[in-house]
Amino acid sequence: MDETSATSGLHRYLIALGSNRRHPRYGLPQTVLNAAIIALDKGALRLVATAPIMTSAPIGPSQRTYANSAALIETHLMPPALLTHLKQMEGEFGTRHRRRWSSRVLDLDIILWSGGIWITDSLTIPHPAFRDRDFVLKPAKQIANQWRDPVTGWTVAQLATRNKRARNRPKRVDPSEPHH
Repeated sequence: MDETSATSGLHRYLIALGSNRRHPRYGLPQTVLNAAIIALDKGALRLVATAPIMTSAPIGPSQRTYANSAALIETHLMPPALLTHLKQMEGEFGTRHRRRWSSRVLDLDIILWSGGIWITDSLTIPHPAFRDRDFVLKPAKQIANQWRDPVTGWTVAQLATRNKRARNRPKRVDPSEPHH
């Protein structure tokens, strides 16, 4: 990504989108994501690109399959202001943050930012877990495959390949651990 976009006042962000609950107006999770993508192109936000919607298995206690996508947006908003905006959008779609990894109508996460690294108590960019999440990397690879993770220096495409290989690799067994 062009680092000058951060200094010129226009910032580019990679946003992960997820849904695994119906919405009374929009219906199924895939349709919720379509509506959210439209909302990411209004007001202070300009939609640059979107990835196709895919499905993934849930993480944690939720039992519902997720619909996932990714979007590239541009805005003059700094990361904390964008986070506030995205949380307001989630609320407008009916998301109530209760438990971690619980089912939700809409989940919007800032994954990468053209300004590089941002760390505060309420926000960490790059998203701390994105490198290990296929449901983030697969759609992100469709629209931002050459964007470099400022922590590892690897592109999104390289991270996706690495993650896929790690999932397919047999788990090592520690011989010192007791067997049950």
